[in-house]
Amino acid sequence: MEALLVSTLVVAIAEIGDKTQLLAIILATRFKKPVPIILGILVATLANHALAATAGYWVSDFLSGDGFKWAIAISFIAMAGWALIPDKADDEEGQNAGRYGVFLTTTIAFFLVEMGDKTQIATVALGAKFHSIAWVAAGTTLGMMLANVPAVYLGEAATKVVPLKYVRVGAAVIFVLLGLWQAAELLGLLK
Repeated sequence: MEALLVSTLVVAIAEIGDKTQLLAIILATRFKKPVPIILGILVATLANHALAATAGYWVSDFLSGDGFKWAIAISFIAMAGWALIPDKADDEEGQNAGRYGVFLTTTIAFFLVEMGDKTQIATVALGAKFHSIAWVAAGTTLGMMLANVPAVYLGEAATKVVPLKYVRVGAAVIFVLLGLWQAAELLGLLK
């Protein structure tokens, strides 16, 4: 349950202002069909984050020593720095649904844009930390949906509720805390 809650919180906050959230806003503005967009985001995120959590799980099986655990701690802290960098949407995203329709266009675009994204990298690290594919994938998917469903319905207004600068700082703080938590466990400070 801890894996689910931490994964949800980390990704929900990290996703605000992220390029995939900007893609959700672009798709919502362009197509004005929220249900197929939301379903496309859900399917793409489930597939992408299940793969990422699986990668983290497998990597933690093969690399389970203290060196690997320190690498996880450092990766969370490095992601804190990455969270402070604003994302920008590519100009060509969401321009044409073409013959595939809104759902499939959204699913493909989200899956591809999420590759190598900070929330996907966070999912790999969370999968390694918690050694749980299902709970981490469920939590990170829930976090993505918590951040993106309002973006689809509210469009650009969703990004003006809380200034993105503060959201990025909050996400960075959470990543630093996760890194410090992992380090404290390694040092035997948490039992």
